[in-house]
Amino acid sequence: MFTERGGASVSRDMAVTVDIEQLRTMNQQQLDDLFANSPSGPIPAGEAEGTVLFDPGTDLEQVAAEIAHLLFWKGKVSDPEKGELRNLILPMGLPAIAAKVYLAPSWIDGKDCVVLDYSKRSVVAHWIRDEIREVSPGLYLGVVFWERRKILNFALRFRS
Repeated sequence: MFTERGGASVSRDMAVTVDIEQLRTMNQQQLDDLFANSPSGPIPAGEAEGTVLFDPGTDLEQVAAEIAHLLFWKGKVSDPEKGELRNLILPMGLPAIAAKVYLAPSWIDGKDCVVLDYSKRSVVAHWIRDEIREVSPGLYLGVVFWERRKILNFALRFRS
């Protein structure tokens, strides 16, 4: 169960509306619960602004997210018709580090998610797999795996 800041529990059957700021204040267990109780959503299309959720629920989270966004990772651009995605990196948002995109069972719970699979498209990130689920319309919560080890969360806000 995901527990909102007000204390209400939300099950998979109920709609949850969250925004980036709420994600940034959640602890790791709340992010894990939200991911587990969210649908895969469709494979997103277009450009998304990314937010790293580093050490969630702590003061360090905002500083780390801002540094990562400013210097390294801006977000992603997805083309579901081609089944491809590229990360937007460096301060200018250069499209690079390609991944295949498809629906598949999550390594976390076996339920459907959108997989961003770098193993078939990237030399520099071939050991990385991202999984995302839609937690609010156009907002996806992501998990980064290094091989099969979960290492980080992130959020993607797709522009409509």
